Amino acid sequence: MTDPHHQQEIDPEGAAAAAAVAVMPAPSEWPLTWVVQAKCGTTMARAGDLTLPHSVVHTPVFMPVGTQGTMKGLTMDQLRSTGCKIMLSNTYHLGLRPGPELLEKAGGLHQFMDWDRSLLTDSGGFQMVSLLALANINEKGVNFRSPHDGTEMLLTPEKSIELQNAIGSDIMMQLDDVVSSLVTGPRVEEAMWRSIRWLDRCIKAHARPKEQNLYAIIQGGLDLDLRKTCVEEMVKRGLPGYAIGGLSGGEEKDKFWRVVKRCCELLPDDKPRYLMGVGYALDLVVCSALGVDQFDCVFPTRTARFGVALVRSGQIQLKAKENATLFEPIAKDCPCTTCRDYTRAFLHTIVNRESVCCHLVSVHNIAFQLELMTAIRKAIISDTFPNFVKEYLSTLHPKGDCPQWAIHALSSVGIEVPSVHSE
Repeated sequence: MTDPHHQQEIDPEGAAAAAAVAVMPAPSEWPLTWVVQAKCGTTMARAGDLTLPHSVVHTPVFMPVGTQGTMKGLTMDQLRSTGCKIMLSNTYHLGLRPGPELLEKAGGLHQFMDWDRSLLTDSGGFQMVSLLALANINEKGVNFRSPHDGTEMLLTPEKSIELQNAIGSDIMMQLDDVVSSLVTGPRVEEAMWRSIRWLDRCIKAHARPKEQNLYAIIQGGLDLDLRKTCVEEMVKRGLPGYAIGGLSGGEEKDKFWRVVKRCCELLPDDKPRYLMGVGYALDLVVCSALGVDQFDCVFPTRTARFGVALVRSGQIQLKAKENATLFEPIAKDCPCTTCRDYTRAFLHTIVNRESVCCHLVSVHNIAFQLELMTAIRKAIISDTFPNFVKEYLSTLHPKGDCPQWAIHALSSVGIEVPSVHSE
């Protein structure tokens, strides 16, 4: 039967289909080395070195998103200037334009876009949610209608891997069956089991296992038991890394953090953990405490397009009148080229008028995210992370109005944050 709200073909087999899932053995060696350099003595946070074919990535790490193989308005030199060692691009969109044939002729996306550092590609699965009205999903794969010209593409696990092999990314993501985090009921369990079956098809289709890594994506919605089952099944495949998917879709934050923590508790300690689609500064700090190593989000570049700059105390609206005569950088301690060369007064003058302002603020926002992660890493290594968290939150929420979900999450790993709500 068909669920009109999700453009899905509901599998009548349900969870029983799991019995047909046969573990597809993964390669015994992958082009990835993961070394945990330090663990926080209080929380689940850890600092690691992730060695990939194109760079060594220090974790916890934020990965900026360049969907179409480019960071909106930035050259690769500008991105390199922020210290970025790994970025993300999207398989579905690259599969449409420029397409796998041209990418293969170019020698892969690294060569094509002049990026000599690491690259992670999403599988295209997220578009099942973001392009819901244009997609139809069944066991074979996802049939998309292009938002550009209306042509159709059947994205199967095999096709997703074929495209990612052509792209040549350091880390490829499996094609998973993604449902909104607001969906409940049998559809969530069905998507979890289908994601496991699709993972086996991805492993089998992977043609370059000695050059590219494949991550599994843990599904199961907000159901902790389903998440546990999914972790247990996917860990059997012996992959080099695991992602937590299906979140940041509008779910309650108190449920969000519990899923993140539970998955981190269950996932192997000797493999990197990637939380997909998370990029707000508070989320990065809290989820690092819960044990996450990798993050990605379009937030820093998307918010830059509205003239919003990120700082430790929150956000600065550059179009606000108070910036008109401020001859100082966005952040005095920021090492980015924007803060080195330009003042808030200048940016205020051109915000929402000249496209270069978007570029300059994007450079700053990406640099801010990366500097925040560097500070988190240093605090973990020096075993001062709990103090760092408290100091950070006192800057972000000086009135003590830190969201309750964050207070609860941090308390669960041993950090007690004062709150105006405390009795």
